[in-house]
Amino acid sequence: MALETWRWRSRDERAPVWPGHSWPLGASWSEEATNFAVYAPEATAMWVCVFDDDDRETSYQLTEHTLGIWHGAVPGLPLGTRYGLRAFGPWQPEQGLRFNPHKLLIDPYAKAVSGELVPGPAIYAHDLDNPERPSTADSAAAMPKSIVVRDEFDWGPGGDPPMRRRWRDSVIYELHVKGYTKLHQEIPEELRGTYAGLASPQVIDYLKELGVTAVELLPIHQFYSEPRLSGHGLVNYWGYNSLAFFAPHGAYSSAGDRGGQVREFKQMVKTFHEAGIEVILDVVYNHTAEGGADGPSLSFRGLDDRGFYKRVAVENEDEELPPHARFDDTYWDVTGCGNTVNAGNPQALRLILDSLRYWVNEMHVDGFRFDLLSALTRTGYSVDMSGHLLTTIGQDPALRHAKLIAEPWDASGDGYRVGEYPPPWVEWNDQFRDTMRDFWRGTSEGIRDVATRLAGSSDLYADDGRSPYASVNFVTAHDGFTLRDLVSYEHKHNEVNGEDNQDGTDDNRSQNCGIEGETDDPEIVALRQRIAANLMITLCLSNGVPMITAGDERGRTQRGNNNPYAQDNEISWVDWRPDDAWLGMWEMTRTALRIRRDHATLRQRHWFEGRPAITGGPKDLAWIHPDGREMTAEDWHDPALRVIGMFVSGDPIRSPGPRGEQMRDASFLIWFNGADVDREVRLPVNAWVQAGHVVISTDDKMRTGTSVRAGDAFLLRARSLVVLQED
Repeated sequence: MALETWRWRSRDERAPVWPGHSWPLGASWSEEATNFAVYAPEATAMWVCVFDDDDRETSYQLTEHTLGIWHGAVPGLPLGTRYGLRAFGPWQPEQGLRFNPHKLLIDPYAKAVSGELVPGPAIYAHDLDNPERPSTADSAAAMPKSIVVRDEFDWGPGGDPPMRRRWRDSVIYELHVKGYTKLHQEIPEELRGTYAGLASPQVIDYLKELGVTAVELLPIHQFYSEPRLSGHGLVNYWGYNSLAFFAPHGAYSSAGDRGGQVREFKQMVKTFHEAGIEVILDVVYNHTAEGGADGPSLSFRGLDDRGFYKRVAVENEDEELPPHARFDDTYWDVTGCGNTVNAGNPQALRLILDSLRYWVNEMHVDGFRFDLLSALTRTGYSVDMSGHLLTTIGQDPALRHAKLIAEPWDASGDGYRVGEYPPPWVEWNDQFRDTMRDFWRGTSEGIRDVATRLAGSSDLYADDGRSPYASVNFVTAHDGFTLRDLVSYEHKHNEVNGEDNQDGTDDNRSQNCGIEGETDDPEIVALRQRIAANLMITLCLSNGVPMITAGDERGRTQRGNNNPYAQDNEISWVDWRPDDAWLGMWEMTRTALRIRRDHATLRQRHWFEGRPAITGGPKDLAWIHPDGREMTAEDWHDPALRVIGMFVSGDPIRSPGPRGEQMRDASFLIWFNGADVDREVRLPVNAWVQAGHVVISTDDKMRTGTSVRAGDAFLLRARSLVVLQED
C-alpha cells in the first residue's frame, strides 16, 4: 500500500506529527494535540488514519517507536474525530505475523467506536481464495472507526464514591441493556433499548420496588456479530463477541456514537448509584470478535497476532532449531469461539488490567462478572489459581475492592473449577442451579445435596476460608431456559437459530408439567406457576448471593429457546404487557426479597455450625424431619425423602454487630416439599420458639398470616413450600 514514509524535506519544515509519548496507550486528547500510542512490537511502520464526515482519509505516520509502542501527537484534532490504524510489517502467517496495511484496524484502547462492521472479503487480512497470500482489498469502508474522546464528566458534588455494598446484602439482577427496555411502552420510544432508557425512572422504580441491589449487564464492551451469523441474516444479540474493551457499545446509545455513548453510560451509572443500585459488567476478555486464524483482521490480529492469541504447544522441543521452526500457528481454543486471549502475555495482561481500571476509575462501575474465567487463568496450558491475572487483580488497589464474580469454567474439560477460585472472588454456582432444578422436579436422590446448597454450599467454599456469599446462587441465567420455560418445556426448541436445533444444552433438568409448551389448561398453568415460585423463593432465601434473570419475576418466555444468543427480537426482549405475565410471581419475588432484606437471620456472614450461638440457646441451624424431629444419619441417606424443614435461629445471630453487640432477629422455619404427594409435617416441640406465622407460601391452604404453634401439624401440599417466622 502506497503510504509514503515521512522525512525532512527542507530546513524550515515542521514535522506534521510530534514525537508525543508512549503512554498512555490509545488516543489522549488535548486542545493542542492528540497523542496516539499503539503497541505493535513486530510492526515496521504505523499510521493513524483520520476520516472526515465525507469519509476522506488523511494519514499521519507515527515515527517514534519505544519498547514496542508506536507513538506520536497529531496537532489540532477535534473531539469526536474518527480514526483507525494501519500497520506495516511482515506477512508470515505461519509465524503468527499478519500485518497488512490494506486493513484499517480499531485501536485496542479506543474509548468509543463509531459505525458498523460490514461483512465481506475486505475485512480479512488474507485472500479468501488463497489464505497464504495477503488481501489487497482496502477495508476502510467496511470498518467501524475509533473515536477521539475526553473523559470529563460531572459526577456531582460528592464525586460518586464507590458504594461497596456487602456481598451478603446484595441481590443481583442479570439483564440485557437493549432487551430490557425495547418493549417498555412507558419509556419514550427514542430511549428504548439504550443506556438512557435503562436509567429511566420507570426502570429504577421497578427495580427498587422489587428489591434489586445490583444490575449485572450482559456485555456492553463494543462487540460485533460473527460473519457466520451475518451471512444468515442474524446478529450476536448477547454481545459475547467483544473487540474494544474500553468502549461502551455504541448501538445502545441514544446520544450518537461519536463519544455520546461514553457520557450516556456514565449518566446511567450515576443514576443507578443515586438510587442505591450497583452496576456490574459481564466482561469477555477470554476471546475477541476476530475468531480463529481464518477470521477477519479487525484490531489485535493486525497489530500483535502472535502475542495476543494463545497457540497450541509446539511438539518439537529441539532447542537447536531456529525460532521460526519451533512455532505452531494453530490457535489454542478453550473458549469455543476460535481464539483464546493469552493473558500470560505481558501486554495482553496489561490491556485487561488497564481496561478493568478504566471502568472502575473513569466509568464508576462497581464490579465485573468474568465470562469463562478459567480460559484466562492459565500458566502455560494449565489452570493456575496463583497465576498472573488473579494475582495481579487481587493486589490492585483499584480492583481488589470491586465485586469480582467468576464464571468458574471454560469450554474445556479441565477448566471446570467451581469452588476453587481464591478470595476476593465469588463464583457462579451451577451446582446450586442443578440441585434445585432436580429437587423441584422430583428427581433428586434424597435431601443431602439440597440441604448443602440451601446452607451456602460449604462443601465448595468453606475449606479455603471463604464465606457463604462466595456462592452466587442462580436457577436460570441468560444462557438457557427462562424460569417460565423451565417448567413449560422438557426439550429445547431452537429451530429459529438456524442450527437444526443442535445448539444449546440438552441437559436442561426441566419439566413441562404434562404438556410441552404453552397451554390454557388452568391446572397445568397453576402447577407451573407454583413450581416456578418455589424455585424463586428458594433462590431468594438460600444462604449465598441470589442472582435473578431479568423477567423471571414476571414469567418471561423465550418460547422454549434455550440459546437465543442470535435472537434480537421479541423472543429475547422483556415483554412488559400484563396480558400474559405471571404477575403473582412478581409479588412472590418482591416478598421473598423483602423478607431477606429485613432479616439478618437469612443473610448471615458466617457459616452455620449446627450448634448454639449462645450457651443454652437453640442451634443456629437445624434440619427438621417431617415427623417433627431433627434429621438422623439414616434420614440423610434416605433416597426417597423429598420433604425437609430448615430451622434458622436469629436468637442471637452468631456474628456480632459492628461494636461487638449481640445481634438478635426472628427465627425462621422453612418447609420444602419436592415430592409429588402431600405430606403431613409437624413443628418440633422445643424450648425456644413456641409460636409463629406464615410469611410466604406456595401452598394455598397455608396462607400468609396463618398462625402456628410448636407441636402443631399441617398437611404440606405436594410441590410447595411454606416459610414460617417466629412471632
